[in-house]
Amino acid sequence: MFPIGDDDVRGAGPGVLTIGLVLINVAVFIAEVTIFQPGLREFFNQYGVVPEQVLDGEQLYTFLTSLFVHGGWFHLISNMLFLWIFGDNVEAALGKVIYPVFYLVGGIAASLTHVFVSPSSTLPSVGASGAIGAILGAYIVMFPRSQVRVLLLFGFFVVIRRITAVLFLGLWFVMQFFSGIASLGAETAQTGGVAVWAHVGGFVFGALVGLLFRARAEDLTLERDRGGMGRRRL
Repeated sequence: MFPIGDDDVRGAGPGVLTIGLVLINVAVFIAEVTIFQPGLREFFNQYGVVPEQVLDGEQLYTFLTSLFVHGGWFHLISNMLFLWIFGDNVEAALGKVIYPVFYLVGGIAASLTHVFVSPSSTLPSVGASGAIGAILGAYIVMFPRSQVRVLLLFGFFVVIRRITAVLFLGLWFVMQFFSGIASLGAETAQTGGVAVWAHVGGFVFGALVGLLFRARAEDLTLERDRGGMGRRRL
């Protein structure tokens, strides 16, 4: 089930800051696979969050740098797809000043959750997933009735359907949460390299922030409905 669009409260496509975040992530990834490719393992260790190191007070800057580093094409594309679709509404609700701060702090909160759950891990955690988890958490609180267009894959058949954001993102969170529960104490989860609890931590942080701006989001939705704005489609 892949999201391909949502109800746009802005009426003009993705926000400027959301586009900027996508471009920065893509630019960093291009640098990874070109300039830093020969020493990519060292690059991840230097700019990714390694729980054991940050608990020793080392490389604390990685709480920020790790948010713009990705482990592969699929990692990048999936993260940027979610950011592109859900980021603009959250940007519109939070505003140009609060939104980038929210994105960075949400990513830090996600990484802190990962460090708390896996304090002895020596694997670098990279990716915007935690910050995007914060966006999804804010979105589900501020725009729960927004319609998300998704591709449903049934073998060789593809179906496009609309479901509410609260259902789509609620399922996403439940899957992340129970994946995190199942991974506790499992060495295979470490080896897999997916910091699921970072997703959960980011989502919870975003939901709490979303509660503070819910009234603003409701005003944007009402404004869109009065103006007859169309729905953005990809």
